[in-house]
Amino acid sequence: MLTIEAFTIFIALCILAPILGALALLFLLAYENRIDLLEKQKKEMALERDLQEALYNQLNQEIQPHFFFNTLNSLLSLARLGRKEELISGIENFSKLLKHKYITTDRTLTLQKELEYVEYYLAIQRIRFRERLEIDWQTEQQVSSALTIPYLVQTLIENAFKHAFEKNPGRAHLIISAIRKGSQVQIAVTNNLVVSSTDKEDTTGIGLSNLENRLSLLFSKDEISIESQINGEWITVSISYPFQYWEERGNKNEHFSSR
Repeated sequence: MLTIEAFTIFIALCILAPILGALALLFLLAYENRIDLLEKQKKEMALERDLQEALYNQLNQEIQPHFFFNTLNSLLSLARLGRKEELISGIENFSKLLKHKYITTDRTLTLQKELEYVEYYLAIQRIRFRERLEIDWQTEQQVSSALTIPYLVQTLIENAFKHAFEKNPGRAHLIISAIRKGSQVQIAVTNNLVVSSTDKEDTTGIGLSNLENRLSLLFSKDEISIESQINGEWITVSISYPFQYWEERGNKNEHFSSR
């Protein structure tokens, strides 16, 4: 025979059991919704990453026809002038440049690799401009392994040829610098022969806007700076962005490490 205490406990359990069951069910439903939300966020992040990757690749491809057109123009000039030996040398350098380009498929690379790539382009321009062209390198060793994007230095140099050297006669002086300034890497290209207001103003176009867009996919906008300064006949275009080392580890995956 049940005692009053046992009967009271039994009644309490009968009352509490449905409540506890309902609470447990609500907890499970909330947990399941949370899992679904996390899965949804994960899929959205993956989609955003894929979209950024596609946009980056599109921007990277966008600048290449501009570059190829300018280089072929340089070779065409040699052919028109009948400079056969120099044309052959230029084509050889162009083939090396293309080989380097198609070997380098990563969305980023070291600054040292980018400068090696630039050397092939400048070899063609040295043939074209001969003794008229003077190039000064002012690069620091510590930035050689810094992260950069393909065609960054290349684009700044192309602007100098397009807006100054190809439009004006006389000595073509190019200064290329890459230094570390605190937590930033600063890449600058200075050139002379800027004489008209049109040339001075026409220093930003698809090339520089392309670089800014691609850098903004790696860094926030407020970490990137693109400036143009004019000092008499000289113009300097510089780009600054966070200094990070580029590392390659297995399967050509990219890893970034700030130091």
